[in-house]
Amino acid sequence: MSSFRSDHVGSFLRPAELLAARASASPTDFRSKEDLKRTEDACILGVLARQKDAGLGVFTDGEFRRRNFMSDFVDSVDGVDTGHEAGGYHWQHAASVQDKASAVDGIATAKIVSKRRMTGHEVPFLLANSPGPAKITLPSATQFPMLLFRRGVTDKVYASHSELLADVASIVSAEVAALAKEGLRYIQIDAPRYSWYIDPKWREKLRADTGMDPEVALDEAIAADNLAFDAARAAADGNAPLLAIHLCRGNNRGNWYAEGGYDAIAEKLFSTLRVNRFLLEYDDERSGSFEPLRFVPKDRTVVLGLVSSKRAELETKEDLLRRIDQAAKIVPLENLALSPQCGFASVAEGNPVTEEVEWAKIRLVADVARQVWG
Repeated sequence: MSSFRSDHVGSFLRPAELLAARASASPTDFRSKEDLKRTEDACILGVLARQKDAGLGVFTDGEFRRRNFMSDFVDSVDGVDTGHEAGGYHWQHAASVQDKASAVDGIATAKIVSKRRMTGHEVPFLLANSPGPAKITLPSATQFPMLLFRRGVTDKVYASHSELLADVASIVSAEVAALAKEGLRYIQIDAPRYSWYIDPKWREKLRADTGMDPEVALDEAIAADNLAFDAARAAADGNAPLLAIHLCRGNNRGNWYAEGGYDAIAEKLFSTLRVNRFLLEYDDERSGSFEPLRFVPKDRTVVLGLVSSKRAELETKEDLLRRIDQAAKIVPLENLALSPQCGFASVAEGNPVTEEVEWAKIRLVADVARQVWG
């Protein structure tokens, strides 16, 4: 499992019929909910087949049952009032995209408590139908404090962002433990929030909004994610799944919100996160150089996100081979793998690429990985 050379972050563009079914579904109409589930099932079977045809060796359901990559959490808890727009992002526009979809709507108005499993509605169908090893993606607990915390409201329940993070981390860790116990062999935490510690403007916003030293907040974030990874190992009873974390700088319809290399966090992050695999955004100059990868421990895999899910232009095999060779001067080639830099649909509306382009990029990832690693 740890030697998967072609990987992907998890989400794929939703087919038009799935978007239409979700738009017309009523949460109070049993029949429309059943129609939506049938459409989800059919579309997931289709995306699993396309992953296999493209030559991938690890499979997700495309996150087709979610509104966005984080919606499983908000939908599974009480304490979030979805009548409010969450804060915490200032999106930068890609040249071709001037709109966005909201990643999370809501603020914490009461104690956050679990009311059901986060991925309990996803896992059985995926495990029963995946043509190979299946991967489940989960949002990092670190995503939510800055999004859900509203001064004057949330602070009546939680004295600080840290208290809110502790409750969210407990819920995410319980979910990861449940996944490990039921046999998921690959669990990935998606953690774009680490880019706040990379980009100076976001470090200052974090300090202003929370009153915390960014380095202290970074320590808390790492501890929250390690809580989940440790829970998976403990629940697996000696047969631990492959544990991975994905880092990017925002991905919403081709838009982004942070920039900068991994230099500011590399030594602390790579040496203390208890994962097997780092999936790292490296598709353009905003990601910096490969030099910070020198801090990655020798027993970890770095999945190079060299192929852009944001842009329609197809990368060349020659350029990918050149960049893999550059990275291999820092990290041994046997400790590298290849993927897109992020998902193709972190929000259901998807990035500004066509399905044809999406699968051309996935085939390119698989083809280059076979050429490099066999």
